[in-house]
Amino acid sequence: MTGKIRILDGGMSRELLRLGAELKQPEWSALALINTPDIVRQVHEDFIQAGADVVTTNSYALVPYHIGEERFQQEGRRLIALSGRLAREAADAETSRKVLVAGGLPPIFGSYEPENFDPARVQDYLSVLVEELAPYSDVWLGETLSLIAEGEAVRQATASTGKPFWISFTLEDSDTAEAISNPKLRGGETVAAAAEWAASSGASALLFNCAKPEVMANAVKVASAVFGQKGVALEIGVYANALDSEADDGAANGKLHGTRADLTGASYTGFACEWVEAGATMVGGCCGIGAEHIHSLASTLRHRTN
Repeated sequence: MTGKIRILDGGMSRELLRLGAELKQPEWSALALINTPDIVRQVHEDFIQAGADVVTTNSYALVPYHIGEERFQQEGRRLIALSGRLAREAADAETSRKVLVAGGLPPIFGSYEPENFDPARVQDYLSVLVEELAPYSDVWLGETLSLIAEGEAVRQATASTGKPFWISFTLEDSDTAEAISNPKLRGGETVAAAAEWAASSGASALLFNCAKPEVMANAVKVASAVFGQKGVALEIGVYANALDSEADDGAANGKLHGTRADLTGASYTGFACEWVEAGATMVGGCCGIGAEHIHSLASTLRHRTN
């Protein structure tokens, strides 16, 4: 696919911290929606000013895994709708260009925890997220998914809305020769299998997120090859994280992990250029990738075509 590169936003949580919001477990980034929603809006605005063409709703932690079942039942709908409204307000305030709002649909039963996926219960929660985010979202983004089944759950949950959906899988972070030659999702399925599913799913884009930049380019190449073989024109996107390698020990967001000092705006943009060369048409950032990184991406890639 040939076209301009779409710039995504970066990671919400570290930007919330930078602007003075409280971030702690178990609520994680949901705490800012509860206590300081104006800071959430400011993060969206900062990413847009940095050059993002898409902002994702701060709905990642609005699941029982983070806010508890009781709070989800009592306050979940209000908080989910608030996350949508704040993103929509920030996007609509940008008058010089169109900014899309992606309705963020997280892994319902925990990040990096594919063993907890429950197909019998997943729609109980996804349906609430979809219903409350629908008035504010231009596109759906199922993100940080470890299993193809999680992607399929997002497809089913959003099917009746008529809005396009993007699916983003998180990858194994191993940089062994075997892992590089045969990239896999964190749940163990191959990127090739995920791309084959995406090609027939009706998704508008397949993305890879919340893994280190070094493992992304080959995943893009594999997905691009599958799409080429099948004659489908899905967009491919990447938004990597800047977490220290020890962040892979245990569940994501189990604690506030450090970030890599070597991933400056310039160095991260260098990785992004590799992803674009491999076939990516959408680039942004995940945990630890802030507004400075997005500004660097936008400045370098805004007028570039793949």
